[in-house]
Amino acid sequence: MKNKIFLVSAAAALFLAACAMNNGVSSEQIGLRKANLNNENSVILSDINYSGLGAGESALLERAFENAPPLISHNLDGMLPITKESNSCLTCHDKAIAADVGAIAAPASHYYDFWKNKPTGDMISEIRYNCTQCHVAQSDAKPLVGNTFKAEFKNEASKKKSNLLDVMNEGVK
Repeated sequence: MKNKIFLVSAAAALFLAACAMNNGVSSEQIGLRKANLNNENSVILSDINYSGLGAGESALLERAFENAPPLISHNLDGMLPITKESNSCLTCHDKAIAADVGAIAAPASHYYDFWKNKPTGDMISEIRYNCTQCHVAQSDAKPLVGNTFKAEFKNEASKKKSNLLDVMNEGVK
């Protein structure tokens, strides 16, 4: 019994000594960007060119996977920041307007309150107003990490259109 107590005490002492000697890892060493994580304003996105084209002028890129948020195919000049009170995206992508202006309408999932489990009618859900939380502008950025992922889509339509609301509970009984 004394041997077990001695071994556990020795292991704990070694662990505490190792922790005390480790100065930790700086935030610059953690991520792929090698930037200070305490100040996001210091991040410089070099060698990335965003589309300078206006709405409707550029080619749409395929979704990364089924129901992935599509990329924004136009520049965002004058559209940011997006707030509940001021959302420039909805001037074209609101479901009531999109067809008339030749834009892609926000999908049904954006007009559904998942907390209350009911549609929001003609109003965008209060948790979906911040478009750039999920959607990012197309760019020519090179991947930071190699990737062999190949998306599989159930059908051709799902490459260009979301059916998230239809499949949310797929497989759930």
